[in-house]
Amino acid sequence: MNDLLFLINTFAGIDRQATIIVIIGYMIVFLALVLLYLVFRYVMPVFFKISMYRRAAREGRHLDDSEKQVLTGEVNAAIATALYLYFDEIHDFESNVITIRKVSKSYSPWNSKLYNMRNLER
Repeated sequence: MNDLLFLINTFAGIDRQATIIVIIGYMIVFLALVLLYLVFRYVMPVFFKISMYRRAAREGRHLDDSEKQVLTGEVNAAIATALYLYFDEIHDFESNVITIRKVSKSYSPWNSKLYNMRNLER
């Protein structure tokens, strides 16, 4: 019963300004996500198309709208495999041998079990 009264008093303490701030914050985040979706869905392909036309113009070719580069699943898998193998070779090789060396000074106040004991008074 006390927990229920605590919750009621806690929610009663939330004022109108805090609610407005929370709602505006959620709206800003939601609108930012929608804006990012629209940019990646509609604006970025235009930039990629423009860069493709510029590259073709530098090479002396003329691109038609019918000329599209379609990548099949096999081509995507081959590219992904090549990238995986390339980035896997970048890492250095480790010996995978773990050695534990005995420390010559085995006593230290930091590892003493005496200081870790609780002194319970009765």
